[in-house]
Amino acid sequence: MSQALCLLPIPRSLILSGGTFALPEERLIVIDGAEPQTRRFAAERLQGALEQDAGVRWEIVAGTAAPRDQEGIRLSLVPGGTLHRQGYELAITPDRVQVVASEAAGVFYAVLTLIQIVEQRGRSLPTLRIHDWPDFPHRGVLLDVTFGKIPTMDTLYALVDLLASWKMNQFQLYIEHTFAYRRHPEVWADASPLTGEEILELDAYCRERFIELVPNQQSFGHMRHWLIHDRYRHLAECPDADWLSKWPKEPRDWAISGSICPGDSGSLDLLRDLYDELLPHFSSRQVHVGFDEASDLGRGRSREEVETRGKGRVLLDFMLKVYRELKARGYTMQYWADNFTRHAPDLLAELPRDAVAMEWGYQLDYPFDEHGAMLAESGMPFYFCCNSQSCRSVAGRSTSKALGNLRDAAYYGLKHGAIGYLVNDYGIDGHWQPLAVSYLPFAYGAAVSWAFEANCDQDMSGLTSMYAFRDRAGIMGQIASDLGNASRTTGLVFRYCGTFLRILQDDPAKIRDYQDLSALRHLTEEWTVEDQDDGRAVLSIEGLEEALAYIDRASARLPDTEVQRPDADLIRREYDWVVDLMRHACWRGIWALASGDSSDEVSLRRRLAAEADRLLAEHRELWLA
Repeated sequence: MSQALCLLPIPRSLILSGGTFALPEERLIVIDGAEPQTRRFAAERLQGALEQDAGVRWEIVAGTAAPRDQEGIRLSLVPGGTLHRQGYELAITPDRVQVVASEAAGVFYAVLTLIQIVEQRGRSLPTLRIHDWPDFPHRGVLLDVTFGKIPTMDTLYALVDLLASWKMNQFQLYIEHTFAYRRHPEVWADASPLTGEEILELDAYCRERFIELVPNQQSFGHMRHWLIHDRYRHLAECPDADWLSKWPKEPRDWAISGSICPGDSGSLDLLRDLYDELLPHFSSRQVHVGFDEASDLGRGRSREEVETRGKGRVLLDFMLKVYRELKARGYTMQYWADNFTRHAPDLLAELPRDAVAMEWGYQLDYPFDEHGAMLAESGMPFYFCCNSQSCRSVAGRSTSKALGNLRDAAYYGLKHGAIGYLVNDYGIDGHWQPLAVSYLPFAYGAAVSWAFEANCDQDMSGLTSMYAFRDRAGIMGQIASDLGNASRTTGLVFRYCGTFLRILQDDPAKIRDYQDLSALRHLTEEWTVEDQDDGRAVLSIEGLEEALAYIDRASARLPDTEVQRPDADLIRREYDWVVDLMRHACWRGIWALASGDSSDEVSLRRRLAAEADRLLAEHRELWLA
């Protein structure tokens, strides 16, 4: 099948029968079944694809009255007509196309597959039969809009279209403070936040594409953007902590959670106020409330209670109050499960069975199998959440690790009965990476969450070139993949951060410390290094020179790409900048490790300074675009 058609995601069952359907000049697209308006958008998408890629314009009609000999495509909604609610059957015969689905979403997914076939075959479609349905009922992406970039609405619309085209059906915007709460203007004053009007528009845009836009508002930890202000500081678990006054001057203070105090009645009052204002802008009846990484709980005002009752118990009691608030409003609560699966598994039995546990793990060695067994045994619904591995990097921390993490989450999620699969994409440490860096992991996540067995071993570089970058040369996906793996060629790979970003953000003295393996082993878990296949685990001039050569090889064909997206010029500029910045990082590392006063080193320093000015100016333009 893969030799005949390149589809994303690949259907779980596709049988080619060897014939063709030559599309006539005039036929009808017939919407059959109750409430045809629910399939109007899908029919219009198909109509546009036929006109663009097959050169025919077929009229859309509804009902069963049209003469059968005028039908070209019939989109039939038949309740119970497929085994899976979101499933579909697609048949292309020598004289027509027939789609059958139990729900409007299934019709939409069938149309998406048909559009990909039309894009490849134009006016001569192969005869075939497809039976298809998703492995996970809920499949989506969580996009960080807090730690750095807040996308333009055009960018969000384009991303939603991309995810929808791969049959993803959930989208979340990770928010700490970047919604324009009208009663809390000081919190988002310098953040160019998303407004209520914009969320209403985005929600409608998502609904039309069968994507659920789930509100996501941190509600316990990660509240530092609130607690740094005098109006809210009294709600902090640690109101006198130094970081409240200095953040965000220190770039890595993001690791300090900034929890609200669970024993302060004002904490719940604040959350009630936020929910009352935020939630009406979404049609979803789910709410993601966070509750992860409560690193400072028990270090301040709750110390005595935590020492007496335990950190997990204190956290659970407050989370149950939030759960009851949302349940009373008619919402299902989603929450990060790490504080229970990792630190208090004995409390899993007390978590509500009508809330959804979001189990996140971002490394290849994450115990999805073990934690999936615990969650399944507890009887609660849960998602497995993996990571694009693009945050804290320039071009991705490791493409191979990203795909491995995405694969594991899908495999063990299926094994243990997860109801959802979420690819998380963050911008921690300044959100340097362009959005396009995440396209390949997004595409693979969409594929393995739809039909794992059919998609887990596919060539994602080629499919990403075709369906994310729209590159007629078919090479942009491989370039993105190779650049994402570049950190490994330096000889030093950090566990939670890209090597190039560390070199760019650290001062020369610290970079020189990266030559000392014993010093690296004393770093905190956040900065631990990973052993390399060749035995190296330190930074060296030799390794940086090797990285330079690798980057040059990986990017050599960038001028040959033929990206056909509306933002093709921007993507090209972004990747030119990515390559220049990675090379700049290598040379900065070489200069720092040499650390001498020779004329050559002084000349290199001056060249780097001038280059940095140019890269910063370009960064500003690309960021704002």
